[in-house]
Amino acid sequence: MSSLQDRLTDGAYALGWSTVKKLPEPVAVRLGRTIADLAWKQRGKGVRRLESNYARVVPDATPERLAELSRAGMRSYLRYWMESFRLPAWSEERVRTGCDVKDVHHLTDGLAAGKGVILALPHLGNWDLAGAWVTTALKTPFTTVAERLKPESLYDRFVAYREGLGMEVLAHTGSSAFGTLARRLRDGGLVCLVADRDLSASGVEVKFFGEATRMPAGPALLAQQTGALLLPVTLWYDESPVMQGRVHPPVEVPETGTRAEKTSAMTQALADAFATGIADHPEDWHMLQRLWLADLELRPEPAEGEGP
Repeated sequence: MSSLQDRLTDGAYALGWSTVKKLPEPVAVRLGRTIADLAWKQRGKGVRRLESNYARVVPDATPERLAELSRAGMRSYLRYWMESFRLPAWSEERVRTGCDVKDVHHLTDGLAAGKGVILALPHLGNWDLAGAWVTTALKTPFTTVAERLKPESLYDRFVAYREGLGMEVLAHTGSSAFGTLARRLRDGGLVCLVADRDLSASGVEVKFFGEATRMPAGPALLAQQTGALLLPVTLWYDESPVMQGRVHPPVEVPETGTRAEKTSAMTQALADAFATGIADHPEDWHMLQRLWLADLELRPEPAEGEGP
């Protein structure tokens, strides 16, 4: 990315946080929907990729149904951004009432037992809002990681934004971050990780909607190393201003097998839980990048960067 592109990108996000958060909520909602519809009509690379990914999730969908899904998906994605730009200005009451999480007892019981808990989420709904709800409604701080973005000033903005919501944010730098996460879990703390895409060589191959992809090994490895509870979480929107969520039952560590075999089985269990939530609410899965290995093989180009 050029220096000019860096400044434009950073400036666009800065404008979002400084301006959108001041808008009345109905105005922000309409603005997000308008931007989403314009982007959808332009059918850029992200929209086409979103539609292609939905074709895996809903394999019997007609072209017309896929177009409807991609339009709804862009509206959901822009709802995520409008909420995220406005979250720093939300009152504690607005955050507490902004989520309705089912089966949260899996999380609270695990924390009460002092074991440490890992929440693993896909790019579904608004994971930042879910995190703010945890720190506000449950009064529970947690630790997460963030991939280093370009430009560095943009990365700093996202770190400051998430720290302002009550999160401890670590740079995604391999063993250093892993060690800190493990210490937090051994102390009985909470770790939250977005975990549905890792196309690096260290990713674990899983079957996802019937095809191969790779997902991060970190959640399973942390659970094995620390004894922490590993809980999948799925999120979705309905027609209300309240985001819905579900904490799924724990992913157990297999009793037998090598560490690699256990990691593979646990990561597949995460993928299966994610697939359940995504199949129920495909339009809220914000995956605008290539994910399945077959897509990478068909178009051997550098993997696209993750979104924030």
